[in-house]
Amino acid sequence: MQPGNPGQDPYGQQPNDPTAPQPPHDPYAPPPAAPYGQQPTSGQPYGQQPQDPYGAPQAPYGQQPQAPYGQQQPHGAPTYPNAGYPQAQGQNNTLGLVSMILGIASIPLVCCLYLGIPVGIAGVVTGYLAKQKVAQGQASNAGQAKAGLICGAVGVGLGILLFIVGIIGNVNLPTEP
Repeated sequence: MQPGNPGQDPYGQQPNDPTAPQPPHDPYAPPPAAPYGQQPTSGQPYGQQPQDPYGAPQAPYGQQPQAPYGQQQPHGAPTYPNAGYPQAQGQNNTLGLVSMILGIASIPLVCCLYLGIPVGIAGVVTGYLAKQKVAQGQASNAGQAKAGLICGAVGVGLGILLFIVGIIGNVNLPTEP
């Protein structure tokens, strides 16, 4: 302390007295203002804007952002997934898939009140139609169509065989000669 008024700093500050009663600290109060009229810098010197360390680098104002590693940026329409890869046009593989599902399902459905017969017929019909589409070049799943055709025919055959065995089992054969 300089000589002058006792208990007062010549620069206008009050001395810090740790034994003096302090007002209670409010955790919801705004932070204290910066001393001497300074603006808070938020950790950035000279008024610079804070940058996200994980974000993309930003170009200065008035300049176009540069693509990294010499890549050209696309202009015009945005790019979409699989852009530039050839897409199969006109491929309709639904019938082959449906045929295979129906054909495979017809085999165990034979045991369910002869439900395998109509499901197997549907598998055979859709398999035949799917093989026609493959022959015309409109589909590319000949294996599924063939599997549906074969499994549907097996399901129909097993259903008819079970029907015949059921009829024979119900016929009363003479027991006495």
